[in-house]
Amino acid sequence: MQSFLPVLALVFNAFVWGVSWWPFRQLHGAGLHPLWATALMYALAVGGLLLARPGLLARTLQHPALWLPALSSGLTNVAFNWAVTVGDVVRVVLLFYLMPAWSVLLAWRVLGERPTRTAVLRLVMAFAGVVLVMVPADTSLQRLVGHLSGADLLALAGGFCFALTSVTLRRLHRVPSESRMLAMFGGGALMATASACAGLLAGFVTPVPALAMGWVVVALLLATAFLLSNYALQYGATRLAAGTTALIMLSEVVFASVSSVLLTDTALDARTVLGGSLIVSAALLATLRWPRKA
Repeated sequence: MQSFLPVLALVFNAFVWGVSWWPFRQLHGAGLHPLWATALMYALAVGGLLLARPGLLARTLQHPALWLPALSSGLTNVAFNWAVTVGDVVRVVLLFYLMPAWSVLLAWRVLGERPTRTAVLRLVMAFAGVVLVMVPADTSLQRLVGHLSGADLLALAGGFCFALTSVTLRRLHRVPSESRMLAMFGGGALMATASACAGLLAGFVTPVPALAMGWVVVALLLATAFLLSNYALQYGATRLAAGTTALIMLSEVVFASVSSVLLTDTALDARTVLGGSLIVSAALLATLRWPRKA
């Protein structure tokens, strides 16, 4: 049973992220913009983490290199949470899962890791899947850019920022996991607050509504769920192979798709299923280890 706990921990993490769109939409319906909801959620998570680990802030500040993953992680959460709140859930999650493809390109540029033939194949599969998901059958490729919605762009940006976070964290693997977690939670609170304030000044983000028991309880529960899911991720990822971890995390696509179909009037068409299969297959290839030639 003990060996199965890391798997359960990762499945729990994927479940939280896969169904997080629903509480975000409940908060949005109560008048709380997803940017404010993200800022509040991560501020609560940071507060809880600092209360549980006195002195963690001082230890984290000893690693100034954490600023980059903090900012990129913050932008990831801003983009993803906003996208799943206002966009088509399945479409957003599939576009977000282009992150393994972005990782190949970023690792080449940042870490000097030249892409293998398998990596190039993943890129082709992933971007072919994106074309199928994003371009309707009666729309030409020339009209692709014009067909993009705001949620599509946010999902793509979120996946790119998540890949950037993953690549930069690989360079900071010696930093204690709790410091990395605090940096990413802090980055989520900081970037969401900054984005919400900028949006408020620009007129496309509404002010925070008056306190009401309904949305406050949902926000507290969501913050707790994300805090627990991050602990679950740390627990599972440190006890399983990286390929196994990535494979289990793909279940987020299943949780998001099933919950969207059950809780909304979403219908999956053939192009979305086929395109999603290509994207998920490309991500699946990233979890496999291929033997090297002698």
